[in-house]
Amino acid sequence: MVVIHLSAECYPVAKVGGLGDVVGSLPKYQKAAGITSIVAMPYYDRQFVRENDFDIIYNSEIRLGNAILPFEVLKESTDKLGYPLHLIRIQGLLDRTEIYSYPDETEQFVAFQLAFLEWLLQFGEMPDVIHCHDHQSALVPFLMNHSSRYNSLTNIPTVLTIHNGQYQGWFGWDKFHYLPDIDPWKWGMLDWKGCINPLAAGVKSCWKYTTVSPSYLEELKHNSNGLENLFVMEEAKSQGIINGIDTEVWNPATDSMIPSNYTIDNVNRGKQENKRAVCKEFGLALSKPLITFIGRLVVEKGADLLPKAISNILDSLKGKASILLLGSGDPAIEEALAALRLSFKKDYNVFIGYDEALSHLIYSGADFIIMPSRVEPCGLNQLYALRYGTVPVVRKTGGLKDTVIDFSEPEGYGICFEEASSDAITEAVSRAIEMYSNPSDLRLLRKRMMGLDFSWDRSAAQYINLYNSLK
Repeated sequence: MVVIHLSAECYPVAKVGGLGDVVGSLPKYQKAAGITSIVAMPYYDRQFVRENDFDIIYNSEIRLGNAILPFEVLKESTDKLGYPLHLIRIQGLLDRTEIYSYPDETEQFVAFQLAFLEWLLQFGEMPDVIHCHDHQSALVPFLMNHSSRYNSLTNIPTVLTIHNGQYQGWFGWDKFHYLPDIDPWKWGMLDWKGCINPLAAGVKSCWKYTTVSPSYLEELKHNSNGLENLFVMEEAKSQGIINGIDTEVWNPATDSMIPSNYTIDNVNRGKQENKRAVCKEFGLALSKPLITFIGRLVVEKGADLLPKAISNILDSLKGKASILLLGSGDPAIEEALAALRLSFKKDYNVFIGYDEALSHLIYSGADFIIMPSRVEPCGLNQLYALRYGTVPVVRKTGGLKDTVIDFSEPEGYGICFEEASSDAITEAVSRAIEMYSNPSDLRLLRKRMMGLDFSWDRSAAQYINLYNSLK
């Protein structure tokens, strides 16, 4: 079986969030299970591309409205990632440094999808499945079914995975001319509330769609930025599959980014040594429980709740805990969190930005990680934390609800709370501090967490079963 994954992100080529991690890992695990998985994505002028060799394997042109755009497909020459990687390059459009936030983002991703389909037309032996990821590739199932140019591709099964349903790729009907000839009777499948909605069109047109956790599948019916009715209507072809993690990259026993490697048998010693390195770097006390947040500083992640919650926690605990944050996002949230350094110099620090090696160090050295998300389709940070014996403190939503069991329940190992509020975060952290005061209980939880299996093996098998059901 041959599967092509179509995505705007793929780690380590280009990554903003969980989408990049998933597309970077899933094909490798599918290959291990006997599936030929290929990744196709836009070309980005980034470090991975500059440092590796690519061969041009195809070139042609697309029409985007009134413009004729030459494009080329490049293949990484050594399969360094463990699977074939293909990049689609269009001069001036798909050859930039950043992934998102350009004013012509619509043109970028429509052109990417059209170029992919043109390339697909000349395949000798067609793939068995096209697996699209998020709205940046969601027009592909629609065009394969309803554009006369791509009629020959109609019988190829398509799967659409929704990593975050809040972002849908909307654009106005004034840009309809970017698309090739469409069956006039099918124009309505592009529309949702007066604009072209690629994600909605993909859900309507794909053979199956998945979400990155079972709970998020249900939540989309109630909170999906206007598509709630669509997900109710189309639920018969849906499936929730929890994301996995790459246990080769995220392995405290072999991780080259941390100073002290450890296993489930010596987790306490290993975490203490790594905590020592974290605390030294950020001026925090080794003797106190270390609580961290790693991620985007945006409302969706509940980061706007953190300034008040941190103030409440550190005021009430009076030197009994340390808090360290790593992330970037909303400038107002960044400023508020940076300002807290002045009030809590000995117990608090923040790194504004993102550093992959630093994140590994923090996972390995922290005692707890906070995830107060308002929306969390799956969440990977809690899975990385579990792998490193760091207790997740999470709001019960989406994938967090599916992967973290409160320690008060049988076989539980984390700390869960219901509300997205500063008070709820404060109360949950208070429970964490109480847990920390019982070393034997904490030691047991660490071993329990590290013994869990959230690898891609299980999730990859579920995707393969889904593909087989489409034959």
